[in-house]
Amino acid sequence: MLRLDELWHYCDELLAAGTFDDYCPNGLQVEAGEVVTHLVSGVTASQALIEAALELGADTLLVHHGYFWKGESPRLTGIKGRRIRTLMQGGISLLAYHLPLDAHPELGNNRQLAEHLDILDPQPLAGNGLLWQGRLEPALTAVELGERLAQRLGRSPLHIPVDGRLIRRLGWCTGAGQGLIEQAAQWGLDAFLSGEISEQTVHQARELGIQYFSAGHHATERFGVAALGEHLAAHFGISHRFLDLPNPA
Repeated sequence: MLRLDELWHYCDELLAAGTFDDYCPNGLQVEAGEVVTHLVSGVTASQALIEAALELGADTLLVHHGYFWKGESPRLTGIKGRRIRTLMQGGISLLAYHLPLDAHPELGNNRQLAEHLDILDPQPLAGNGLLWQGRLEPALTAVELGERLAQRLGRSPLHIPVDGRLIRRLGWCTGAGQGLIEQAAQWGLDAFLSGEISEQTVHQARELGIQYFSAGHHATERFGVAALGEHLAAHFGISHRFLDLPNPA
């Protein structure tokens, strides 16, 4: 029998959760039981994901985007109140890992995205493991890279073109990583990829001379939590199912 606290502490250690200054608490966020037999994972702990996990008979939900973000009201009312009430009444505990799941060298979102895009020699550039680089062999045109992103992620990216150079050295940060574009340019990368784009990102790409692709926050962050769930299932001998609920953002 797997105890919830055993799973929680294992994840904390595996992901080095205590070493991150994050925007939310990582680890166990809602405790609704003591044992884990059926784990469901997903990107965001939305009401739809909770209800889907409930229908599957899950007792534990593992997500990348949980609750209790900095600056958020602590009141358990409205949407957050309903979500947590559904978890508690359904006996589903919630584990959430944000930056630790982005940065993990094997199971993290950045590493797993490289696997799905056939990026060679993926490795972190920044010390916190959030900015990564790798090689495309053979080098691709911007159109070819855009087509690969659309095919592998199921979503056509937004591309900010700069010039016609081939893309061999690619940098990326999943999710809301557009703010790292200047660091990517400083490393001399041919292109930079993240999930989101801001108004200023367009100007930065053009002025820095680096191709930019915005491929979707949800689309770029599906793979880490699924990989972590599969790892936990194999390690502890529990059932696991990843639920990819559609999200165009």
